[in-house]
Amino acid sequence: MAAGTLYVVATPIGNLGDVTLRALDVLRAVPLIAAEDTRVTRRLLDRYEITTRTTSYHARSGPGRERELLAHLASGEDLALVTDAGTPVVSDPGEGLVAAWAAQGGVVVPVPGASSVLAAVAAAGVAGPRWSFEGFIARSGRERRDRLAAIAADERGSVLFEAPTRLAATLRDLAAACGADRHGAVCRELTKLHEQVARGTLGDLAAQAADGTIPARGEVVIVVGWGRGSAGDAERATAAGNALEAARAEVEALVSDGVARGEAARRVAQAMGLPRRSLYAAPGHERGDPGGADGSAR
Repeated sequence: MAAGTLYVVATPIGNLGDVTLRALDVLRAVPLIAAEDTRVTRRLLDRYEITTRTTSYHARSGPGRERELLAHLASGEDLALVTDAGTPVVSDPGEGLVAAWAAQGGVVVPVPGASSVLAAVAAAGVAGPRWSFEGFIARSGRERRDRLAAIAADERGSVLFEAPTRLAATLRDLAAACGADRHGAVCRELTKLHEQVARGTLGDLAAQAADGTIPARGEVVIVVGWGRGSAGDAERATAAGNALEAARAEVEALVSDGVARGEAARRVAQAMGLPRRSLYAAPGHERGDPGGADGSAR
């Protein structure tokens, strides 16, 4: 008996008219739909007069439910996986089931559709030519600080999901990490009746969230704008790079004259005011240990 196919089906993120014809065909054809919340999915199915049976499968489902769904597929029956909105697995349940079925050699077929990530990037107009998707970041602690620092250091735009009750705090933290003048956007209730796209600097957006101009309600996507370095920034970066290359060349010249690499780096770093570690990136010495006598890696 041939195994069933697992269809990963994107559903509307708000407006029920955004479902694709192919998604409707799949939802009608399969014998079972695994839904994050069967009540939410039933509203979509009722809208299009689809009577397919549903069963719940969400982030708190135990391993027993996953085994049941895998057994259903193994018996030769197809299965559609949906979440409350958007595409399963993208900051939503489903990764475990998809991975387990793929590991068994099963067929997984994506059925794409509405995406709050792409909708936010399109509406914000600040993400730039390249951007990263961060999903939900940690609420607190070192993991949150590290992620904010990484977003700040990234020249690309960043797209984040956030709960409305934490929107003001996250915008405040983003402004502090990335700079209050960095551009961004808050996209709220996309495709729904009260859709709102607020654009501005991160500092302005944080203030608007704090005073209620951007309401703490609904589904929220934050877009951090790409780092548009000024001409002055670019010139300074080029000058710094040239100075570093010149310093490394001086280190190589001293080494060629018989000076130990560690001593050569110390001399040049002191003379040019550069970090000693940065002078160990000469060819063949990228992983050098400044503390080691021979410059070898530990």
